[in-house]
Amino acid sequence: MAPILYSFRRCPYAIRARLAIRVAGMTVELREILLREKPEAFLQASPSATVPALVTGDGTVVDESLDIMLLALRENDPEGWLSPPAGSLDTMVALIDEINGGFKSDLDRAKYPNRFPDAEPDRSWERAMARLNGFAPILACHGGWLFGDRASLADMAILPFVRQFAHIDRGRFDAAAEPPLREWLDGFLRSEPFAAVMEKYPVWNPEEPGVRFP
Repeated sequence: MAPILYSFRRCPYAIRARLAIRVAGMTVELREILLREKPEAFLQASPSATVPALVTGDGTVVDESLDIMLLALRENDPEGWLSPPAGSLDTMVALIDEINGGFKSDLDRAKYPNRFPDAEPDRSWERAMARLNGFAPILACHGGWLFGDRASLADMAILPFVRQFAHIDRGRFDAAAEPPLREWLDGFLRSEPFAAVMEKYPVWNPEEPGVRFP
């Protein structure tokens, strides 16, 4: 029985899980859901009721996106995402955790200010932009990537959130972003892996199986 992946196409957490599953050559039954109409089977499977959620063949539930990435890549890592030319897995995970924290908090307050009584969307946007521009010297030094001259776990875990942030106001992002940052994002958006994981699937019908992915 193939693992089941509950997913939502545009969610950056789900995007990074699908990227890792695809590169690892892992086959799953993808169940695309609507976050406003979460099916009962998903709610029973995922303790956090958030996507992505992976249900393995033995029934184990993995519902943290980074944990799904690590599970898939530890089974098969043909492009060496866990072994970057510069740095280590621990340093990559520490950076991802940092982005998941303060940067994501600012992103949310810039994108969804009505959800946060204390939101100052412009200040949040500026802080998030400054954090991303801090990557520019590293990207320039490493030929366009964070941890060496090729893509790594860190790049693929963080880029979906850079995409989400840039889409708040792409014109404003382009005007403020340092060239290496803008090129990093644009290269990702033009890439075949990104196109492959962003294919549109019908919303899962609980009366039918999901679709094979990838």
